[in-house]
Amino acid sequence: MKLNKRQEQIVEIVKNNGTITGEQIADELHLTRATLRPDLAILTMAGFLDARPRVGYFYTGKTSGRLLTENIRNLLVEDYHSMPAVVRDNMSVYDAIVTMFTEDVGTVFVVDDHSVLVGVVSRKDFLRASIGKQDLTSLPVTMMMTRMPNVTYCYINDLLVDVGKKLIEREIDALPVVKETQEGLIVIGRVTKTNITKALVTLAEKS
Repeated sequence: MKLNKRQEQIVEIVKNNGTITGEQIADELHLTRATLRPDLAILTMAGFLDARPRVGYFYTGKTSGRLLTENIRNLLVEDYHSMPAVVRDNMSVYDAIVTMFTEDVGTVFVVDDHSVLVGVVSRKDFLRASIGKQDLTSLPVTMMMTRMPNVTYCYINDLLVDVGKKLIEREIDALPVVKETQEGLIVIGRVTKTNITKALVTLAEKS
């Protein structure tokens, strides 16, 4: 977050004086308390300052970089996931490829007739299938997919940074977002590298 000149002055005053009231800060800047109220609110909400009732404001010791890091660590899958591309386990590789390109995704999730996650298939898997001489219209997608329980997935309330680590560690492009049911894991979304990039850009624009 980039502070304006007055906000920087307020932070310096609080940093140098320890706990200080809004009125005292206003006196230091030769301004009214009402004039400073929006700046104090912004600095408090952003985490640069904290306030104690009937005592005053004090410096938290947090820099812009540290606050940005904290904000990144608090991002949730719930706020940034997108709709999943799903195919049935009785579908052919050809039809699954059509679904992938129609949905413009790099990974599709395979489910059974109860919508339970049974596997994941990616562009690399389809490329491997197409290189051979097999008939893709008769080859079942289940022959090419990574099967459960070897599929990496995440939940809606997981931290986005943890999902990012899984994508890097597994060298994959997307994770299914699932919820647990009696039948099994139901796919409710997906998180991709693009989702994470968009989250970082959005956060940077707000800072």
